Amino acid sequence: AEHQHTRYNPLRDDWVLVSAHRVKRPWQGQLEKPPPEDVPRWDPNNPLCPGATRVNGEVNPQYEGTFVFPNDFPALQPDAPEPGDSDHPLFRAAAARGVCKVMCFHPWSDLTLPLMSLAEIRAVIDAWAELAAELGASYPWVQIFENKGAMMGCSNPHPHCQVWASSFLPNEARLEDRTQRQHLSQHGMPMLLEYAEQEARRKERLVVENADWLVVVPYWATWPYQTLLLPRRHVCRLQDLHEGERDSLASIMQRLLIKYDNLFEVSFPYSMGWHGAPTGPYLEEDCGHWQLHAHYYPPLLRSATIRKFMVGYEMLAQAQRDLTPEQAAERLRSLPEVHYKQRTK
Repeated sequence: AEHQHTRYNPLRDDWVLVSAHRVKRPWQGQLEKPPPEDVPRWDPNNPLCPGATRVNGEVNPQYEGTFVFPNDFPALQPDAPEPGDSDHPLFRAAAARGVCKVMCFHPWSDLTLPLMSLAEIRAVIDAWAELAAELGASYPWVQIFENKGAMMGCSNPHPHCQVWASSFLPNEARLEDRTQRQHLSQHGMPMLLEYAEQEARRKERLVVENADWLVVVPYWATWPYQTLLLPRRHVCRLQDLHEGERDSLASIMQRLLIKYDNLFEVSFPYSMGWHGAPTGPYLEEDCGHWQLHAHYYPPLLRSATIRKFMVGYEMLAQAQRDLTPEQAAERLRSLPEVHYKQRTK
């Protein structure tokens, strides 16, 4: 807790520098603006709202639950042409095809996941699993991710996520595929299944848990309040979860996200995403080395207005964090599980 050291991340096969004393340094740098508290519940000019007209002229239905539609500005398209042949090994290109979807969690713009009911969160989980199975029938990788808050580049406050399916395995997927495959080969047990069992026993980085899931600040965490959401049993893909696990997932997600919001009493920004076994042609292969998991990467460090910047040493050498994962976990663990907006005044 007092002395700098490095920690190994077996999932990414890299290291992070832990310098816990740096959180005490004076701060005269950039201060972020807290997210607005007065987001209108419905705005006809917001293209994600029910009944609103999007930029392509399409009118959203009057949806009452989740709503999925093609991204109007997709990063991947299914009919992209093949790039030309390279004339040198240092100048290579490869085909990149896919589809991009947007999923609205709820018809109300002022309602984020931690403020939604368990039934509403469960509906989001079911929609995630349905999309993962549908797109995964043909695409090797389906990336479900949520950027929450303007600080994380979110362009619209309406509660939503994105789903990108690609004809290739992205960098992080290829890396996690390799490290998990190696761990199973060397140790005879899926890496993250073994890791979940270890963290459940040790407790020092545990944030919340229930019968089917646990959330920890990983031993190798890079971001200040980064967490890892893990199932207790061996599950390869989101669509493989049974009914009870989906209910308990809704519960543990709500508990975690309430703690996040309660940390600085602000709608907590983060980027999160699910990682599971590849799909498409990989459905016919043995992917037992994979374990389903979700990453949460929040940027805030000291308060609602002071964030962690990944610059300088982090960009040119290796990741560095300003408090230990154990300190972060203890702080999150001790927070109440009643949302600060719903407490009795």
